[in-house]
Amino acid sequence: MAAINKPDCTILSQQLLYAVKTGATTNDLESLLAQLNEETLVKELSNDALKKTFWLNIYNAFVQKMLLQNPGQYKNRRSFFSKKIIHIAGHRLSPDLAEHGILRRSRNKWSLGYAGKLFTTAFEKKHRVASIDYRIHFALNCGAASCPPIAFYEPGRIDRQLDIATASYLGSEAEYIVRENKVLLPALMSWFRADFGGKTGIEKILIQHGIIPANRAGKLKFFFKRYDWSLTLNSYKEL
Repeated sequence: MAAINKPDCTILSQQLLYAVKTGATTNDLESLLAQLNEETLVKELSNDALKKTFWLNIYNAFVQKMLLQNPGQYKNRRSFFSKKIIHIAGHRLSPDLAEHGILRRSRNKWSLGYAGKLFTTAFEKKHRVASIDYRIHFALNCGAASCPPIAFYEPGRIDRQLDIATASYLGSEAEYIVRENKVLLPALMSWFRADFGGKTGIEKILIQHGIIPANRAGKLKFFFKRYDWSLTLNSYKEL
């Protein structure tokens, strides 16, 4: 990707992710991101499409970069994801804050998505999305084998890209067993079930993506698969 004279937040996020993917140095890009004026960040990320584009790329880029540098950090995942490894506009942020504070609009990590965080930072209040988009869960990659692949998100295409990412992940990870009227789903749909609208919302999503038929009889039974936490890096896909 070509260099730019005037920093544009979403392009910088793409450039950083591209540099991480190709093994190029990221020092200059990280400096530009760290030195961004916070009001510039607010102005440029003026809607949820732009915010999702930026923070998905940033999260995936920094997590990949840090784990490629030191895979041993992954052994204590709770510590790693709460560590302030992301430097944006003069603020040190953790992957957890980027995900749960900004992209999930200050939702608690452990409450299945039904509770808000008890404590929120001024930064996340200023920069978080206006509404939660469940599709981000099919775009964030934490380095695990069960994670969705990484894509380069673009503001003009992000809705289409997230639709494709959702369809692709559900197509490979969700399984409907007709004779038992039960569905096997990825664990992340249980962890953040409120983001998906609870079981009612999940059922609608599965119908929408053709995983289960709309006209089946009886109550659908939900089962969630075990998450494979094996460290798996450099999992990229074009959308």
